[in-house]
Amino acid sequence: MTTAPLRKDAARNWERIVAVARALVDEGTPLQLNDVARRAQLGVGTVYRHFPTAEALLETVATPCLEALTAHGEQALADGDPGRALAGFLTRTVEAQVTDASLAAVTAAPTDALPRTTELKRTLWSVGGGLLDRARTAGVVRADLTSDDLVPLMCGIAYAATVHAGPDARVETARRYLTVLLEGVCVQGGGAAADGGGGSASTRAGGTGGAPRVSGGRRGPSRS
Repeated sequence: MTTAPLRKDAARNWERIVAVARALVDEGTPLQLNDVARRAQLGVGTVYRHFPTAEALLETVATPCLEALTAHGEQALADGDPGRALAGFLTRTVEAQVTDASLAAVTAAPTDALPRTTELKRTLWSVGGGLLDRARTAGVVRADLTSDDLVPLMCGIAYAATVHAGPDARVETARRYLTVLLEGVCVQGGGAAADGGGGSASTRAGGTGGAPRVSGGRRGPSRS
């Protein structure tokens, strides 16, 4: 991706390329630079000058959501309630997984095309691990729960919600599955409601536990 300041025409071309790539990703079409050039009505050379590989373009498409998740996670670390902070971060993460098709490939890739992607992924994993560590230290979640456990569980939720729910229902389905997951990993009586009140999901369901509750919010990765 071009990093030097762009001329106005070059900047417009960059934005057009990214917008076309975003649309292709959203419709489930694999990115091919020649196809992007055709749809953007630009020369192939112009696309390659901005994005030498399809991977670099895909990472650029995913960057805004990675940045948003990282920012949310950093803010969550300042929350005095470890259970609520973790539940809120996991909610944003699973929402992102089911609404942004670029994230799965980018977060799961063993290597990155762009240094910015590597930086964001490293920060995101660090923030997620920190939130889990705080919740574990506070006795909110099981003492044996690790990031290596949580990542595939989150990916499983995203996959199940994508397969078993239509596009309009995926976010709510993913939230419901996440609530079930939190009921299983949280220490009974040790959690807090993610929305700051109203009791835990298990309490409202008639149980005795205190799992952090998944609340609705803005759509916001764990690796998948």
